[in-house]
Amino acid sequence: MANYLLDTNHASPLVTLHHRLRQRVLDEIRNRHSFGVCAPALSEFLFGIGVLLRAVQNRQEWDNLRPRLTIYQVGEADAEMAADLQITLRRRGIQLETVDALIAAVAIRYDLTLLTTDGDFLPIT
Repeated sequence: MANYLLDTNHASPLVTLHHRLRQRVLDEIRNRHSFGVCAPALSEFLFGIGVLLRAVQNRQEWDNLRPRLTIYQVGEADAEMAADLQITLRRRGIQLETVDALIAAVAIRYDLTLLTTDGDFLPIT
């Protein structure tokens, strides 16, 4: 069984009924894999789906999907790790946004595979 953390760009398609990624995630959940979103990505996600023309439908679909996903809260240790990641990367000339650093910290703490198309995470191994 694998455990995955969804970045905002992987969570957003979940509210589109016929999206390929949505179908894949739902299939993997049925195969007993777990998926989650951390609170900072959840905030970005809810804002993003809430400003679209389909905002009401998006929110309804999210409400249907929500019980199948884990929501990871960000704690003090995550905040410290996120700051350390940002400092380390900045010293290498790489800028990492705070939300992305928090997402990375949660993935590291819970040993989750981060699903993203965001290249900003590439320097974090």
